[in-house]
Amino acid sequence: MTTVIVDYESGNLHSAEKAFQRMAAEVDAGPVTVTSDPEVVRKATRIVLPGDGAFPACQKELYDHRGLFEAIEEAVIDKGRPFMGICIGMQMLATRGMEYTPTPGFDWIGGTVERITPADETLKVPHMGWNDLVIDHAHPVFDGISTGDHAYFVHSYHFRVADPAHLLAHVDYAGPITAVVGRDNIVGTQFHPEKSQSTGLRLIANFLNWTP
Repeated sequence: MTTVIVDYESGNLHSAEKAFQRMAAEVDAGPVTVTSDPEVVRKATRIVLPGDGAFPACQKELYDHRGLFEAIEEAVIDKGRPFMGICIGMQMLATRGMEYTPTPGFDWIGGTVERITPADETLKVPHMGWNDLVIDHAHPVFDGISTGDHAYFVHSYHFRVADPAHLLAHVDYAGPITAVVGRDNIVGTQFHPEKSQSTGLRLIANFLNWTP
């Protein structure tokens, strides 16, 4: 078993790598590798796609790494390997993103990534810091995680999911903000599990044990 964290030059991968390596050792899930090699991605048992910054820039960086997206798609869609998207890596699962300019996503989970507009105008955007999860649908990645457990966020846009069945968890920020999405062998977290202390580490361990 090998878990790969995809490196497409979008964000600092060090903290994610360390968190996944720590939990992989605890649950005996095999090695965790950071790679930009499409062949390594294609053969991986599990795939993690992080992302920091703006949706269009991350999409361009990923697609500019020749063959990398195709390898991810083959492993995840064709072969059914477990996949986790983190932050922008989760947002790119959508049909499109609306940050700066309309930009197509993977369209693996229908919906649109739109700017956060809290009903309370005194609340700042970006949505930054700790917030309490509300679990909408049970899922194996939530084993040992409950409504009220907190996670760490930093983002100005969020994923408005087309099918409510794909909204696994949200948080309240003067209105609902998508926190976790998923279907089949795919999950995505808007928050950073590697920065979310015990909740995030538990979710990582659950993902590494997940056999959809």
